[in-house]
Amino acid sequence: MGPGCHAPSVHAPHVAVPRSWSDLTPAWMTAALAGPFPGVVVADVTVSDVADGTNRSARVRLRYRDGYGRGPEAVFVKREGRPLHRLALLALRAVDTEARLFDAGAPLPLDHPAAYFAAVDRRRLAAVVVMEDVTLRSGRPNNAAVPLTVGQVADGLRGLANLHAAYWDRPLPPDLAFLLPWQLGKVWAPVSLTSLWLAGSRLRATGRGHLLPDDVRPAILEQQFRHWAAVAASGPQTVLHGDPHPGNTYALPGDRTGFYDWQLARTGNWSHDVGYFVGSSLTVADRRDHERQLLRAYLDHLADAGAPAPDFDHAWDRYRQTPAFGLASWLHTVAGGRFQPLDVSLAIIERFAAAYADREAGR
Repeated sequence: MGPGCHAPSVHAPHVAVPRSWSDLTPAWMTAALAGPFPGVVVADVTVSDVADGTNRSARVRLRYRDGYGRGPEAVFVKREGRPLHRLALLALRAVDTEARLFDAGAPLPLDHPAAYFAAVDRRRLAAVVVMEDVTLRSGRPNNAAVPLTVGQVADGLRGLANLHAAYWDRPLPPDLAFLLPWQLGKVWAPVSLTSLWLAGSRLRATGRGHLLPDDVRPAILEQQFRHWAAVAASGPQTVLHGDPHPGNTYALPGDRTGFYDWQLARTGNWSHDVGYFVGSSLTVADRRDHERQLLRAYLDHLADAGAPAPDFDHAWDRYRQTPAFGLASWLHTVAGGRFQPLDVSLAIIERFAAAYADREAGR
């Protein structure tokens, strides 16, 4: 969806959140698509490319009944994952965030999949989103194990600047009032510390202990992890994607970058998105060579979009504090087991660990 566009209505009353892929019948898809594509009647549904990660997702091909209009030839459907994953998202207050965000229809002025339908079943901790299949416009989902190019990151930062500027330090519209700041209180500290210790043990047991700098200590990193949440909740607040690692992006022709998976959308300081995106997306060498230039470009885009961009020195200080959060987050992912493929987690841990070491060394 292009910058500045409002989503069409995605609310369809009396359409139940599916319990299984078999529930995606022609009648269900017809009802789900009735808002953005009035009059279409789905005749046949084919579910393919099923993935089972933190959530379950699938590509769904559609055939329409003759004489009743045409919708997209395929859509992407995302629904709740395994019970353990749902409980983890509940702890993060993220079970229904993406569905509510798209149901609100608020503008998200950066490239993202158009949403066609969203619904929540709070009793089952379940949600569903039916959205655009970006491959139909030459989009290619990025593999988080493979770094992005500097050009792709630069374009992604341009999009994030547009998003941040649109909501910069102003009250949220009522339909987005459910978005909350990052909160990592002390009550979670023992769980977080145990998780970080477990992740380090697993890395060492599999011969990957070298990915972590020698001076990374679980207790210190856990304090830095929670401290960053407090920092992100300070200063100018805006709407954040919240989880802009490369696996939540897609490539478009011309080095353009789009963002999907808005489940961890939050309010917070711009630096959270910027540091997390740059640190997780670039090779260590590219980050070291280009991060200052990329940050300056982001600030310029922010100003061009009408937000009072901070000066570079202040922005650099904020940006330099972000790797601890990213590193701890992906160590928690390893400790959790099946939230992400191991090769993805290891690749991103390596990038964040290097950024963390650079900060500690004053590089």
